[in-house]
Amino acid sequence: MEKKPILELKEITKRYPGVVALDQVSISFYSGEVHAIVGENGAGKSTLIKIMTGAISPTEGKMFFEGKEVIDNSPQKAIEMGITAVYQELNLLKYLTVAENVYYNRFPKKGPFIDYQKMKKDAGEVLEHLGVAIDPAELVKNLTVGYQQLVEIAKSLSRTVKVIIMDEPSAPLTNNELKYLFDIVKKLKDEGLAVLYISHRMEEIFQICDKVSVFRDGHYISTKAVVNTTKDELIKEMVNREISDTYPQVEKELGEVSLEVKGVTTSLLKNISFSVRRGERLGIAGLVGAGRTETARAIFGADRMEKGEIYLNGKLLHITSPADAIKEGIAYLPEDRKQLGLFLNMSVKDNLLFSYYPELAQSRLINNKNATEVCDQQIVTLKVKTPTREQLISHLSGGNQQKVIVAKWMLMDCDVIIFDEPTRGIDVGAKQEIYQLINMLAKEGKTIIVISSELPELMGISDRILVMAEGRITGEVDRDTMTQKKILELASVER
Repeated sequence: MEKKPILELKEITKRYPGVVALDQVSISFYSGEVHAIVGENGAGKSTLIKIMTGAISPTEGKMFFEGKEVIDNSPQKAIEMGITAVYQELNLLKYLTVAENVYYNRFPKKGPFIDYQKMKKDAGEVLEHLGVAIDPAELVKNLTVGYQQLVEIAKSLSRTVKVIIMDEPSAPLTNNELKYLFDIVKKLKDEGLAVLYISHRMEEIFQICDKVSVFRDGHYISTKAVVNTTKDELIKEMVNREISDTYPQVEKELGEVSLEVKGVTTSLLKNISFSVRRGERLGIAGLVGAGRTETARAIFGADRMEKGEIYLNGKLLHITSPADAIKEGIAYLPEDRKQLGLFLNMSVKDNLLFSYYPELAQSRLINNKNATEVCDQQIVTLKVKTPTREQLISHLSGGNQQKVIVAKWMLMDCDVIIFDEPTRGIDVGAKQEIYQLINMLAKEGKTIIVISSELPELMGISDRILVMAEGRITGEVDRDTMTQKKILELASVER
């Protein structure tokens, strides 16, 4: 007997003014399967999720759940049917407990009052079922981002669920937490749920998914069994071109030493010393908690140094804040670009020119014509895909947001540019564009520092890699001798 889909979309189209976000998409999902959905940013994945969860209505087409057509879908109706989603952007109230977040807006009652004891007990059972060791009475603000993500999953599964959509669920997770996530996905599959898994991380798809569907420019391209395809085949379908040179190299000559870090010590870092030359791309590797980001923050003045010295082009710097670092020519692209690198409620133009506006001011008034010309030139140079310069930055893809941050620092003509997880949450096509930008900056003689948790990426774009563990530098590998095994051995050294 042929297996019937639990959720089916037929000829779904979604049009916005001037844009077709989905075009005649037909796709089916089955109980007891983990089904990956992949595609570049702008492929239509988010629109698909919103239609399935009732957040938006299709312009054309039909949706069927358990064989019945869904009429006038809505978020509440989708939840009642058993369709839920866990988004990359967490939707938790940090000053409430885990239990209160799990049952928010539907607290169990004892007469007119909230039954806190039952709520804590029920939340504990959901977490225990998932195999997650989190105290239901703990405030969410005290949890790591990874554990907050697991609470978000528990919140979804505290209802009767038949289809769960996971949108980039692994993005904030450490390796340990990632194991929890994979165990949870396997458990949900074994219990007969349909799991829709959206991720830019190809290795995860081949680890935990049964099927994978490719979307491109609003079109459904294909569905394959994971065992019958390869990473290269999927990437080719996603971008409609071969990406033969994933990590493009550039011919360049290294200059004199530009940045010197001597004996930098903070509450976590212990006597960090290294130097980087002009045109060099220095990678920093290490496990979570090794001190990679803290090193960048100390150089940038975001974390207080207890001792140590930083020199730029032979000059001793006195950096006590990020403003000091920027004045000296040091730029930092943070790991969490949305929280720390961008003003999400402002336009592309204002984000791009924010630090540069004082240079454009004449008698305290900004020359808008000059500002527009400078902005447009940067948009063209860095190939930022945006309808207009006035578009809200929050509406751009992750890759284009990252380009705007790079454009901002290019205007400031910084000598040192530190990239912290530069391609996190960015699709494969945009990743290569970011690598090309890094190469362009290196060729111009900028000093580049790259921090990344993805070892293939770090090895592909670095001339040399420093390895950290427990707040110390434990070793160094150059381009000719670096291997994942060697880096991981150095990252695991205890001192």
